[in-house]
Amino acid sequence: MAGRVRRAADSLRDPDGQSPSAMARPRTKAPQARRADLMAAAEHLFVAKGIAATSVDDIAAGAQVAKGTFYLYFASKEAMLAALQERFVEGFFARLEQAMARHRPDNWKARLRAWVKAGLDTYFDQVALHDVIFHEFRPENRREMSDNVVVRQLAVMLQSGAQAGVWTVDDPHRVAVMLFNALHGLADDAVSAGEPPDRAYLVQILTHFCERALERRDG
Repeated sequence: MAGRVRRAADSLRDPDGQSPSAMARPRTKAPQARRADLMAAAEHLFVAKGIAATSVDDIAAGAQVAKGTFYLYFASKEAMLAALQERFVEGFFARLEQAMARHRPDNWKARLRAWVKAGLDTYFDQVALHDVIFHEFRPENRREMSDNVVVRQLAVMLQSGAQAGVWTVDDPHRVAVMLFNALHGLADDAVSAGEPPDRAYLVQILTHFCERALERRDG
């Protein structure tokens, strides 16, 4: 009898092995997934409509959640924008790391060229999002262009290359700041031209600039 009951219960399970009671329970997303949904909806709306024209109600609707859910994750629209900026920089950093990792750890010149190319490509690939979250929303933080994970990443590479005798760097952090801003400025200039940028040419001239700036000085 007990065996027949178990077989009957098994026959009522769905193909994934869930019982009717389990199937009846709503499946809720993990907090991180819900937060990511809200951020993805915000990014889409900010690019499409602009920050000022996008409300918290719009973002919640885009993520298919109640407005109150938004405030479980973000204190305000400005707090979400700050989180989007942080995520953008972290993603930028990750793409640079992946590009440099394709070369041997001791091949500093190849890693520098990879940093330049990945940096320009990442900027151009996400320029609409970059402009809306960094240019439309700019909290008072004068150090955002000189103290971020990308600058620190570059400074570590410059210092390591100098220690290996590949190039000369008097002040790795400040040189990293200058090179990062050179990349940013060159990309901005190309975007402002209103035409698709010649990425290969820009990579070439920026790489040459970086290599000249880091030329080894003996004696």
